[in-house]
Amino acid sequence: MKAIAMIPARYEASRFPGKLMQLLGDKTVIRRTYEAACATNLFDQVYVVTDSDAIEEEIVRIGGKVIRSRQAHESGTDRVAEAAREMNVDVIVNVQGDSPFIKKEPLQQLLQEFNDPIVQVGSLMRPLSNPNDIQNPNVVKVVVNKKNDSIFFSRSVIPYPRDPKQAAPYYEHVGVYAFRKDMLLAFSAWPLTPLEATEKLECLRLLEHGVPIRMVITPEKGVEIDTPEDLARAQALLKSQ
Repeated sequence: MKAIAMIPARYEASRFPGKLMQLLGDKTVIRRTYEAACATNLFDQVYVVTDSDAIEEEIVRIGGKVIRSRQAHESGTDRVAEAAREMNVDVIVNVQGDSPFIKKEPLQQLLQEFNDPIVQVGSLMRPLSNPNDIQNPNVVKVVVNKKNDSIFFSRSVIPYPRDPKQAAPYYEHVGVYAFRKDMLLAFSAWPLTPLEATEKLECLRLLEHGVPIRMVITPEKGVEIDTPEDLARAQALLKSQ
C-alpha cells in the first residue's frame, strides 16, 4: 500500500492570519508540522500543499516537497484532492498544517485500518472527560458503533445524558483524515450537504452520502494552533518536552 501525507497550508486564517509562519521555539509552525510528519517514517512522501509563496519558500529552504494549488479552495481537503488527482497512490493522509505535535503511533494505527478493504476513510478521536469541553461547541464530538465507525459528528453534546446515572463515552474528533484516493476525489466533487452546512463540519458530507469514517482512538491531542492563545500553549508544551 502506497501512502503519502499531505499538509494543506493556507497562509490566511480567519482567527489567526499567518499562523503557520509564526515561530514555535526556533522553527515556524509549518516547518515543525512537516518535520513531525516526515519523522514518523510512515509515508512514501510528505508534501506541503499551499497557495503561499512564503510557505513554499520556508519548506523548500529545508529541502522539503511543495505542491502549489492551482485554484482557490473552500477546505484543506479540497486542496489535497487537487494535488493528489494525478498521483499513483493508494491512501492519502491529510495532516493539518497547524498540528506541530503530531505523533507516529496514531497515524500508524490509522493506516493499519486500511488493511480492511471496507474502510474508505479514517480519522482520529480522543476521549473527553472535562464537562466544559463536552459542552463547548468548538469541540467537535463524535459517536461510534462497535466497529468504531462514526455514527454522527456534532458541536452539540452527543450522546445527550438523558439518564445521568448511565455512564457514556465522549470523544472529541481530532481533524486528521486518511482517504483512499478514489474516495477523496469523490468527496471533493460532492456539493455541500445540508447537515454539513448546518454544523459547518465537512465530515458530515461523508455520512450524508452513506460513507462511515473508521475512527481510531488517540490518547492525546497535542495543541492545534488556531489562535494566539493556542500558540502560547504550544510554546509552553514545547518547553516541557
